[in-house]
Amino acid sequence: MKIIVCIKQVPDTTDIKIDPETNRIIREGVEAIINPYDTYAIEEALRLKEKYGGETIVLSMGPPQAESALRGALSLGIDQGILLSDKDFAGSDTLATSYTLGQAIKKIGFDIIICGKEAMDGSTGQIGPELAETLGIPHIAYVSKVIEIKEKRLKVERMMEDHYEIFETSFPALITVTKEINEPRLPSLRGTLRAKKEKITAWNASDLKGEKERFGADGSPTWVIKVFRPEVRKQGIILEGNVSEIADKLYQELKKQNIL
Repeated sequence: MKIIVCIKQVPDTTDIKIDPETNRIIREGVEAIINPYDTYAIEEALRLKEKYGGETIVLSMGPPQAESALRGALSLGIDQGILLSDKDFAGSDTLATSYTLGQAIKKIGFDIIICGKEAMDGSTGQIGPELAETLGIPHIAYVSKVIEIKEKRLKVERMMEDHYEIFETSFPALITVTKEINEPRLPSLRGTLRAKKEKITAWNASDLKGEKERFGADGSPTWVIKVFRPEVRKQGIILEGNVSEIADKLYQELKKQNIL
């Protein structure tokens, strides 16, 4: 069984700065980490390998520095890391990103693809489903538990707002996972040392059998027109005192705002 995990490197900060000309996140000089939701995808791939056997591959598209995210995955026990990096990939929206990842995955071969439910720097949740559509395979989003794999069929539990659903599909398939699915492990010393030595495979646009006009900005039908921070109109109020005093202060505040 071959398991591919798609990950993304994101800024390790909530103080995001945007380039006013390109409307893209400024990543230079900002420490980066593996997208938190992708750590659950990595962990689930490792657990499936430990239970059912197989090979795990982590795949990412980004600038050369994204190699550090791949090494982070290798330190946890992932078998191989592949980085897609090329100036032709710059400016990709979710559709172009999914197309690029899809071309690489076709080249690799796979049984299961696992993605985090969304990236913290964009929160679109579109990459997983779009990637499945690009590859023409079934997908199940918001998976909170892999129940079993049997005879090349995958049975999972999906978490919804107020209930759970059970789905079953055949291989190949793609799932996106939530943080409820597992508890990610920490890297071992042995894993960290191995990750430093391991070779990261790097592919550019010419290594993929794709249509060049579908890569990067040329293949992106959407553009960001404007990025801005929501205006904070009101600040919270902290009420102090004993229960009786807090209740009286709350009553007076609500009355002053014509809520009562």
